[in-house]
Parts: sequence; C-alpha cells; structure tokens
Amino acid sequence: MEKSDVAVSRGFAPVLGDGLQVLILGSLPSRKSLQVQQYFANPQNAFWRIMAKIAGFDPGLSYEVRCRALTDQGVGLWDVLASSVRAGSLDSAIDVATAKANDFAALLAQHKDIKLICFNGQKSRNLFDRMVVNTTPVVRNCELLTLPSTSPAHAAMKFDEKLRRWSVIGSYLESSQHGTQYNQTGEFR
Repeated sequence: MEKSDVAVSRGFAPVLGDGLQVLILGSLPSRKSLQVQQYFANPQNAFWRIMAKIAGFDPGLSYEVRCRALTDQGVGLWDVLASSVRAGSLDSAIDVATAKANDFAALLAQHKDIKLICFNGQKSRNLFDRMVVNTTPVVRNCELLTLPSTSPAHAAMKFDEKLRRWSVIGSYLESSQHGTQYNQTGEFR
C-alpha cells in the first residue's frame, strides 16, 4: 500500500472533567476505536479492565459511564497526536513525518491541577517528548510516568503485572470518590 493510499487518522476530543489530577495519554486511536468513536475500544485492550479495578467500576458499563467514572475521580483521557497517517492500528505504523500533536499548552493552561501525566506505552511517551516537551513549555510541575501499553500488541506482559504498574494512579484519584462503585445505570452504589 502506497503512503498516498493511506488516509489520515484523526484523534478524539479529550475526555475531561473538573478537578483533573491525572491525564492518561495514548498515541492515536486504533482503527477499532475510530470505528466506534471510543478510546481503547478493542475488547482485547486491557485499559478499561485495569482502570475499572483501580477506580472501582464495572468494566462492562457503557462507554459514557466508564468515562464519567474516570472524570468523577479526576482522570482524563487524550492522545498525544491530533492526527497522523497510519496504515493499520499499530503504533509502529504511525508516520511521524505526518504527525500533528494535540494542543497541550491550552489544555494544561486550563487544567492547572494536573499532577500526573501517564503514557499508555512507550510510543506515546516518545511522541510527547519529541513533539510536545521540546517544542512547547507546557510541562510544569507534572510528574511524567510511562506505563506498560495496555494494547493486545504488548502481550509479553501479563495482565496482573500491567495492573500492578498502573495501580500507581490510585494514589492520585480524588479521595472522596476513590473506591466508589458504579452500578449498571452509572449511579453510585
């Protein structure tokens, strides 16, 4: 397939709420995610199962309720890239020459309470370092943490180890909401 035959993939708007403490960054949505317009939509991706354990909600809830469960606890989602040419869903297929970063200067100016920026895998961290940190003075007093990719492409690491490493996020969650359980309708139990 020629590069000219591959369409530009465009990311989503961020999932944000008030009191944002933690921002989790992927690289760019996969084909499945783009198809259904949801972050981490591949059922083999461990992201929602991991966050459900950390934040105390059922991973089988609707996408909207899962997102609200995160934002209610001060967690936001976004991608490093706003757009890029990518043949397929693998991060290794991202054409960095065509990549455009999201506007982190604006986001961090609006959400000054972010304490932790997590990267879902090494590729998102590399893209952030290359396209954001070195070109925009946006990273203030935020801790930057690269976590193991939740993608099924990173099958070498077992779920329990990924969960153990991702669990550091729990200490940043809104203490008033941490551990709150959501029922199937999205209400607190």
